[in-house]
Amino acid sequence: MREIEKVTTHSWTLMEICGGQTHSLVKNGIIDLLPSRINMVHGPGCPVCVMPMNKIDQAVDLALRADVILCSFGDMLRVPGNRGSLHAAKAKGADIRVVYSPLEAVSIAQRNLDKEVIFFGVGFETTAPANAPANAPANAPANAPANAPAILQAHQAEVPNFSMLTSHVLVPPAMEAILGAADNKIQGFRPDTYARSWAPMSICSSRRNSTHLSRSRVLNP
Repeated sequence: MREIEKVTTHSWTLMEICGGQTHSLVKNGIIDLLPSRINMVHGPGCPVCVMPMNKIDQAVDLALRADVILCSFGDMLRVPGNRGSLHAAKAKGADIRVVYSPLEAVSIAQRNLDKEVIFFGVGFETTAPANAPANAPANAPANAPANAPAILQAHQAEVPNFSMLTSHVLVPPAMEAILGAADNKIQGFRPDTYARSWAPMSICSSRRNSTHLSRSRVLNP
């Protein structure tokens, strides 16, 4: 905190991108420890935070089918929809499995050919390469498996029972809307872990009193 205070030469109003960051900042008392010149504003929220309820309903409806195994990251299980959550559906007998990678869902599909295995892919647009279109060509570039491992593996192994339900959100348009608002007071964004992987456009910091995103500056106060 002393180092942050040393480099903070004037007042900043900053917005963290992800709700997980907000939780950490508040839970650990970091906001109260920041220099008085730094004011944190919460939003616009991560894909889990802003998940449309009807998308959760789709996932729940699919999971409750007897011929479906639904795979998801653990953070989606307790997000409520209009008709309950995936956690509640699992309690009703739905076959819902927590995975740590889409590749695990492909393996589950290979071991359960009598079921349709659906991976519930949720994330920023930077996670979309891992959930690329199911018709990825077999002659994809050599570096493609690193960007779209699950769908490429399913395609190349001819796994017939693997599919995805996806919900990817675009962060830059939300940031542009915030910076372009007539009453905007946000001067910079604290990137999410995913947002930091954007290159070169997606790294996100605005110049003081700017109404556009900078493609060259990274602000990590």
